[in-house]
Amino acid sequence: MSTRSPDSPSLPEPGFAPRAPVAAPDVHPRPAPLPASGAKRGALPLLAVATLAVLALAGTSLLIGVSHVSWDALLAPAEHQRAAQVLVISRVPRTLALMLAGMSLAVAGLIMQMLARNRFVEPFTAGTAESASLGLLAVTIFAPSLPVLARTAVAAGFAMAGTALFLLILRRIPLRSALIVPVVGLVLGAIFDAVTTFFAYRFSLLQSLMAWTTGDFSSVLRGRYELLWGAFVLTVVAYVVADRFTVAGLGEAFTTNLGLSHPRIMALGLAIVAMVTAVVVATVGMIPFIGLVVPNVVSLIVGDNARRSIPWVAVLGAGFVLLCDIVGRVVRQPYEIPVGTVAGVVGSLVFLHLLLRRNDRVG
Repeated sequence: MSTRSPDSPSLPEPGFAPRAPVAAPDVHPRPAPLPASGAKRGALPLLAVATLAVLALAGTSLLIGVSHVSWDALLAPAEHQRAAQVLVISRVPRTLALMLAGMSLAVAGLIMQMLARNRFVEPFTAGTAESASLGLLAVTIFAPSLPVLARTAVAAGFAMAGTALFLLILRRIPLRSALIVPVVGLVLGAIFDAVTTFFAYRFSLLQSLMAWTTGDFSSVLRGRYELLWGAFVLTVVAYVVADRFTVAGLGEAFTTNLGLSHPRIMALGLAIVAMVTAVVVATVGMIPFIGLVVPNVVSLIVGDNARRSIPWVAVLGAGFVLLCDIVGRVVRQPYEIPVGTVAGVVGSLVFLHLLLRRNDRVG
């Protein structure tokens, strides 16, 4: 018969299974790994694929048109000098203008959404483009001999004033919903458009007004699109200060607590949006829904960080305009549908889809 020490643990009673020892709680739990870095690494190959796809669309755009331009003709310039001339004088400037306009308008739309803190606004649904068109009409009436750069500067001033008025109206709406904000912008833009149409009719400038309100790249030639490189420079500036736009999108109080000047960030964003819109309207006319559709699609891929989103927005904006231009040139060859018309149809359908998708998620 064995003896047990008084310090020995008690034996389990018959019919009861021994309990497993309970682990002591971890006083310093390890933080869960953040998925952002992995998502960023996974987004880079996708961005490279998207860039290659846009370059393929650009190569296709060079070969589409009434004049025959093919790689065989370009490789034998001695026999096909006309093909090389068409490529250098018309096709390359047009393709570059398409890409520059798409990139700059998409990034301007992203900045506009951050400033207004609403997903459903862009320069062409907030009165910015209409006010720029009013500025161009004012210059044509009172100072028709001004150079193109001075005209664009005046249009940018009008666009900045119209955008500032839109944001001021939003501040005075106490309980605004996500759908009221674009409605206010559309109403304000309709007012600007009505005033512009009235004075254009009185001064017999309706044909000039149509050139500003319809996005068309058929008249783009070498020497008539270089102003769009200024819009590209503004896009680079937006990428450099992207973190400030991200902070400003979180609200004035949050921006001030971080030691940043919210009015200065707003003024910088307004200047970029106004100048980009004025340059595009003065060069090729209005192209709607680019700044609305592209940033919303990008936000589904990489989130709401501006520095991470701007490269995506620029690439997809260029691809969207290139695709709309190719469709407009192919559907009714040898005739051409303006890019603004195709972008308006496609963009409105995507906009309705985004509205219905948002209502489904809220319900």
